[in-house]
Amino acid sequence: MNGLVTAVPPFLVLAVAAALVLALPRAVGHALGAAATAFVFVQAWLAPDGTHLATEFLGFSVVFLNVDPFSAMMGLVIGFLATAAVIYAYASDAPRWLTSFALLYVASTVGTVYAGDWLSVIFFWELMAVTSTLLVWQYGGEAVRAGYRYAIVHGIGGTILLGAVVVHFVEVGSFLFTAETGIHATAAVLAAIGIGINCGFIFLHTWIPDTYPRPHIAASVFLSVFTTKTAVYVMYRAFPEGGWWLAYLGGFMAVYGVFFALLQYDPRRLLSYHIQAQVGYMLAGIGLATLGGEWGQFAVAGGFAHLFNNVLYKSLLFMVCGVVIYRTGSNYIKEMGGLWTVMPVAFLIYLVGAASITAVPGFNGYVSKGLVLDATEQISGNYPLLFGYDLLWWLLMIGAVGTFMSFIKLGYYIFFHGEAKPEHRGLADAKPLQTVGMSMAAVACVVLGVVYTAQLDLLPFADVANDLSNPYSYYLDPLQFGHIEKAAVLMTAGFVGFFSLKRPLGWLAHHMRDVDAVLHPAAFYAGRGAVWGVTELWAAVDRLTMRTAGATMRTAMNPRAALAEAGIDAEIRTGIGRSVLILTLAAAVALFALLLG
Repeated sequence: MNGLVTAVPPFLVLAVAAALVLALPRAVGHALGAAATAFVFVQAWLAPDGTHLATEFLGFSVVFLNVDPFSAMMGLVIGFLATAAVIYAYASDAPRWLTSFALLYVASTVGTVYAGDWLSVIFFWELMAVTSTLLVWQYGGEAVRAGYRYAIVHGIGGTILLGAVVVHFVEVGSFLFTAETGIHATAAVLAAIGIGINCGFIFLHTWIPDTYPRPHIAASVFLSVFTTKTAVYVMYRAFPEGGWWLAYLGGFMAVYGVFFALLQYDPRRLLSYHIQAQVGYMLAGIGLATLGGEWGQFAVAGGFAHLFNNVLYKSLLFMVCGVVIYRTGSNYIKEMGGLWTVMPVAFLIYLVGAASITAVPGFNGYVSKGLVLDATEQISGNYPLLFGYDLLWWLLMIGAVGTFMSFIKLGYYIFFHGEAKPEHRGLADAKPLQTVGMSMAAVACVVLGVVYTAQLDLLPFADVANDLSNPYSYYLDPLQFGHIEKAAVLMTAGFVGFFSLKRPLGWLAHHMRDVDAVLHPAAFYAGRGAVWGVTELWAAVDRLTMRTAGATMRTAMNPRAALAEAGIDAEIRTGIGRSVLILTLAAAVALFALLLG
């Protein structure tokens, strides 16, 4: 039985379920969808390391199912969260088309993480772009135009990554991961940009806050965790030895993301900026693989732990905010307030998600963010820059304080900030199945924070990351006083920072714009200019062609008049055959001259 379960490509199971969701009654279809995503979780749990399915695709050797500690960990969290998200979607009145597109999106995500070669990666990568765009478009309204921008950005990113894959194949002669460690050096820049778009690199990130707040609340849950986290996974596949450029870029992303998150009053837009910020911590961990040896492995384990945990708590936060939006009908947190008495279940679950993302002791984010920060501390021994710590450490710490401030702000305006408005006092709390979906993620956040050794067992390089008798025992024990002390300092700084800066942040929110204020109009006018230029060039060529053809016809039909117009007074005595020959030769000479030019 285990052999049958582990031999079936999971993306096929999900694709079949996506089709059946449309054909079956809504409740039955969603139950089947949840079963299909649960299959992904079970398969990742049971499949032994080294399981693979090799075949031929487009005439090349490919591997559609490649199980190792990295892909198995991704399969576990994708399957678990997708199951919770399908249950949540059903309770949130998601139409069958939405759930079908969501399952196809999950199928392409699973295909990407289980791919054992670059050709399969790019195939499923592009399917992710298509299926996620359909998931955005399904809602209509403002989501349609945002979906077009989303599709263009991911089309560009996919094309760049495809170029990197082609260059890699030319240099290596194979698409298989086993043929080369990471992406070939000649394709590194293209790969970094192509993957970086999906990671949300600074200035390549605007599609995240532009798109994720606009579709159905259930669609946002799926969208918020799969594209960016899969990109982090593929980034590691491309650059398994990390790099300082990647680590420091992650640090700046952490600061950039939380800064703009602090300026938002749309709850899903605020959470979207935190996707960029949290991805920064993951990339910092992966980048620190450049430390080499066991410390490099420790850093990568921390980055992947944070990826795993982020899928759980970020989707949880999108679910909670989705419930609030679903009940209030508002996307503006200043129109809320006092909802903790009206929606106590949503409030309690929000506290779990907020505590997890802000790394409060006892929750999963505390464990994984601590691993990344501890690995970062090791740099300071060689590169002290400011008060004994490296710049990267300070960037990540600033990002951590900003994260506390952001979720104090979000919780303050939604659940506190005065009494509930009269129109909100009779609102219902989360639906039972919405609560089930949220509770699945919330319980996982708590369990992985309390029983943290269970999380360490799931990580790549588990032999480094879970042996408390090794030299890293201090760093792997979240209950050490030094770790608790740092968490308390961060929490205090977050509280003080938000309430002391609340007014200036409000002013900045009305005056500070992200780069999309320039990029979106620039892209629009550049596109319109390109269309106008092509159209007008075509029209000019058409006019020139028609005028030339007309002049040729007039000359052929009345050569004497044509010569007279040219100032030549000559008697033309020739037959029609010779006239045709002369004109043909003249046209040939003109065409030859044009080609030479």
